[in-house]
Amino acid sequence: MPSIAGKYQHYKNDNIDDYFSAVGVPFMGRKMMGLSSPLMEITVDGDNMTIKTSSLLRTVEYKFTLGEEYEEEMPSKTVIKSVTKMQNENELITESVIPETGEKTSRHYLFSDEECVITLTHEKAKAPAKRYFKRVTS
Repeated sequence: MPSIAGKYQHYKNDNIDDYFSAVGVPFMGRKMMGLSSPLMEITVDGDNMTIKTSSLLRTVEYKFTLGEEYEEEMPSKTVIKSVTKMQNENELITESVIPETGEKTSRHYLFSDEECVITLTHEKAKAPAKRYFKRVTS
């Protein structure tokens, strides 16, 4: 069973522009975010988690308790309501709703000893997007 906690360096995207467009990120922001290579750091303390993603463009940090609602700010500056749950020992699912529109979006984190693959979905996106992160420490 791989550990979820650790640092992960982004190395590849699939279909990310369509996803960012669906969540309302302007063209230039989408291009810059698609080219960035953020470092993701995940810490776990019981049911409390922190996911911090840092790049040259920005740093985003979310602290939450598994199964409890919290707020996130999307790249488009929209605040969404999210809940993150453990799917099993190596999977997290974050389900979110954009309060103004009722649109649903989700992130599925799949962890292995080598990497974390995040699958991003949004009701308006044509297909899921994927972000790949190589584990740099555990």
